[in-house]
Amino acid sequence: MIYPIVIYGNPTLRKPSANIDASYPDFKKLVDDMWLTLGEASGVGLAAPQIGKNIRLFIVDCTPWAEDVPELADFRKVFINAEIYERSAETSHFEEGCLSIPGIHENVVRPVSIRMRYLDENFVEHDEEFSGYPARVIQHEYDHLEGKVFTDHLSPLRRNLLKSKILKLAKGQYRCSYKTK
Repeated sequence: MIYPIVIYGNPTLRKPSANIDASYPDFKKLVDDMWLTLGEASGVGLAAPQIGKNIRLFIVDCTPWAEDVPELADFRKVFINAEIYERSAETSHFEEGCLSIPGIHENVVRPVSIRMRYLDENFVEHDEEFSGYPARVIQHEYDHLEGKVFTDHLSPLRRNLLKSKILKLAKGQYRCSYKTK
């Protein structure tokens, strides 16, 4: 099943998410459906709040960057109950967009690398460091679990300049090629 993507203005995007365990109903199907939804929307990451579920689950697919960064050819991961506990002092700018904020792309400053604990799709624990594109996408999706969106990282002036576009999204005035709600 391909889920509709929740658009900015929906309260689900601002609500912190709850941890889950292996007893979560139809977990494997949910993850499979999230991969289908991500593919349909041509994204590189999708968090459960973006499909209306406030649980600590997100997926990341960095394979679209594999042509430029060959080591990303197989980078498709599921993150459950993730906790970022270390961020590098070094930061970088990168233009980000979001499936829940269609039509808006902005330069966002984020740490270049992170260290985190998480469970994979088999509920196996991991403690890993990520850098480059994976670190950026992971931080973006992790924000969704915390009730944040990428525009929260912009300067107050930049957010103010985007205010009318964001209000239009919240009123349902947007176009995109994937299912939304």
